[in-house]
Amino acid sequence: MTARLDPSRVSAALYSKYLAFSTAAAKSSIDKTLHSLVEIRASQINGCAFCVDMHIKQATIHGERPLRIHHLTVWRESDLFTARERAALEWTEAVTKLGEHGVSDEVYAAVRAVFNEQEITDVTMVVMAINGWNRLSIAFRAVPGSADEAFGLNKAGLS
Repeated sequence: MTARLDPSRVSAALYSKYLAFSTAAAKSSIDKTLHSLVEIRASQINGCAFCVDMHIKQATIHGERPLRIHHLTVWRESDLFTARERAALEWTEAVTKLGEHGVSDEVYAAVRAVFNEQEITDVTMVVMAINGWNRLSIAFRAVPGSADEAFGLNKAGLS
């Protein structure tokens, strides 16, 4: 698969602003572990190979255990995730796959039970950010691993 074009070059101003939004979301009240889990899960749902690759490498660099990464696709059946992580993953799926009726009251109640208002808003911003990156990467066929050196992802030892 060959990349189609480089949106960071073609639309540098907008790309830069979206990157600033994502960077701000990454510095929110959501810790790095949860942030990584959310990014990986949304990217899996969206089928974004570039982002799955990137965020698994980032999570590995930040010390995430490989088994937990492998279990993300089956998190409901896995006992490797905390109540907060499970609520965030359920919220991530609901916001990523917005159905005809939006996010259910049950899903909102589950996330509200373990997160405060700031955290719910912040995790939603993280979900919004990664969903946008997934769409950009898929549309322009970003090649998995192609940014490893630029982002220091070769430190993960997964290339």
